[in-house]
Amino acid sequence: MEIHELDPKPVFKFFSEILKIPRPSKKEEKIVQYLIDFAKKRGLDYKVDKVGNVVIKKPATPGMENREPVVLQAHVDMVTEKDTNVDHDFEKDPIQAYVDGEWVRSKGTTLGADDGIGIATILALLDSKDIPHPQIEGLFTVDEETGLTGAFALEPGFFEGKTLINLDSEDWGEIFIGSAGGINTTAEFSYQHKKINDGIAYKIIIDDLHGGHSGDEIHKGYANAIKLLDRFLVKLLYQMPYDLSFFHGGKLRNAIPRDAYAIIVFQPEYEDTLKQMHQKYLEIFKDEYGKVEPNLKFEIQKVDLPQTAIDDQTASRLLWSLYGCPHGVYAWSKDIPGLVETSTNLATVRTEEKTIVVGTSQRSSKDSAKDDIATMVKAVFLLAGAEVSHSDSYPGWTPNLNSKILNLTVETFKKLFGQEPKVRAIHAGLECGLFLEKYPYLDMISIGPTIKGAHTPQESLHIPSVQQFWQLLLEVLENMPEKSAN
Repeated sequence: MEIHELDPKPVFKFFSEILKIPRPSKKEEKIVQYLIDFAKKRGLDYKVDKVGNVVIKKPATPGMENREPVVLQAHVDMVTEKDTNVDHDFEKDPIQAYVDGEWVRSKGTTLGADDGIGIATILALLDSKDIPHPQIEGLFTVDEETGLTGAFALEPGFFEGKTLINLDSEDWGEIFIGSAGGINTTAEFSYQHKKINDGIAYKIIIDDLHGGHSGDEIHKGYANAIKLLDRFLVKLLYQMPYDLSFFHGGKLRNAIPRDAYAIIVFQPEYEDTLKQMHQKYLEIFKDEYGKVEPNLKFEIQKVDLPQTAIDDQTASRLLWSLYGCPHGVYAWSKDIPGLVETSTNLATVRTEEKTIVVGTSQRSSKDSAKDDIATMVKAVFLLAGAEVSHSDSYPGWTPNLNSKILNLTVETFKKLFGQEPKVRAIHAGLECGLFLEKYPYLDMISIGPTIKGAHTPQESLHIPSVQQFWQLLLEVLENMPEKSAN
């Protein structure tokens, strides 16, 4: 079956179209133009702000004019992860998606259901002619995945509604009323080029790990490719001398790194030592992570001798600081059982012409704890002599259990499906905290269908949950209360 033929057809029709539109973070011009053309074709009022956020307004259907207006919100960018053996240009190529039983998947790349299915749902409502609803404003924000740029730049008055439903959650049957705040911490090592005159070179590779969302999946114990590679390189120092020529790992701040590699140079007499250590740590890694990382790849490959390496002092400081840098869950919530309160993600390492740049991100539902864990990461790299900076700090979203839209959605869910939904906060970052800074009166929830493996090439969308999600949203819109006096 083709994706556009799936039920609910109005939603999957637009999702199928969105899959064809390149929309990497910070390069969303094509999807923004698509939204503008959509509004113009249907004669709907729209606005575009200076960073590319779009709002499209549709009047209430007859008889619903006095109901409370609703803002439906989704972000237009997507994470661009792919398997290393896949040839795909996210700036030009459509996503190669297909139906696999109850799931929509993609061929070796992220699917972009995060948050393409949210976009498609809003467009289906804006396009509808026979669905009863109050006034709807479709709010489409840019660059959620790498900087929350759209949410940061959102100006007061860009939209009118006082009730907002964020469509960026990934667990059907759960209603989210809170999310973590976050901050990025970057360390930069300056280095000198050390000339290589002789020896042999090997590329050390960690690949095909699960990866995953650095907020929503940080507690699942998946291996971090940078940490594994660095661990091996540090342990190797005890067995043989070598020069580090290159270290590269991870792709995105908000993804647990799936792959990393380094190039080392040494004298030929140590080749057997390297092979023995490789075999030893292959067994160690499989023993420690075999159950959660069944596809773990740890390889060594002989390569051409590079001309230069990183100077000895900087290489040592880099390797030891990466070893000491924390990664994973740091604290669990004392208020909400099972919720990660604070975490940190060692996300990327880039060897550039004169510097080595390490990217990390920290999250917490408490601003004080967010600051604490970010300072801890900073301390590790400061002690190693790096230049350290913080950026893109954003607030968390404090839960409101007295929310009117929450109570309506809970009661609607129980009526439709005969059971209580879970009401919870999420450790991932949502734009809602930033919305509240500009629109402090907003009444908000976040819902969505089930998406597995977000931010990885294993990302998949559960079709039956889209059907239920659509049903719930339509029922909620039809039963919005009358406008409040104020």
